[in-house]
Amino acid sequence: MTVFAVNPDALKDTIAAALGDKVRHIHVALGEVTVVVAAADYLDVAKTLRDAPGCRFEQLMDLCGVDYSEYKGGGREGSRYCVVLHLLSVSLNQRVRLKVFAPDDDFPLVASVTDIWNSANWFEREAFDLFGIVFEGHNDLRRILTDYGFIGHPFRKDFPLSGHVEMRYDAESRRVVYQPVTIEPREITPRIIREDNYGGLH
Repeated sequence: MTVFAVNPDALKDTIAAALGDKVRHIHVALGEVTVVVAAADYLDVAKTLRDAPGCRFEQLMDLCGVDYSEYKGGGREGSRYCVVLHLLSVSLNQRVRLKVFAPDDDFPLVASVTDIWNSANWFEREAFDLFGIVFEGHNDLRRILTDYGFIGHPFRKDFPLSGHVEMRYDAESRRVVYQPVTIEPREITPRIIREDNYGGLH
């Protein structure tokens, strides 16, 4: 039996009906449905999207963090950190993007969805490592990409390009050591050569 993709506007209506007043915002753009929910409703929404008859999003395909500070070159009102999930229903051939903002910029915290979709495990660890978003209920929330002694969260927009510390092997102590960054930041302007008739062009 062939299953055809659902019309995005029809899917939007189905999701809005299933979630009710838990929807803060829902819209269709470029043929994809995006729904925004509050952190307090996040787990209930995730379970509904997985289990409701018209939704049945069995697979979490991706989860990532977003730092909305200085978004598109300007300040943005509202919470700074967002968690974005991309969900897939294999049985109904449909997708949805789910967004939840952490209510506290100083300590971004949202619930873990690893008990709903176990594929969230490493994705949540990555968002914790790179953005400092804490996933409450995750049973092994530790860094996954940066080193154990790494300081800070490198995908935050206020993280310095050179970092805070550097690591090197110290032959005298015969171990890896950490020290403050010694790289001098400098601006490199490329040399531009202008020639008449370059490449035979006139």
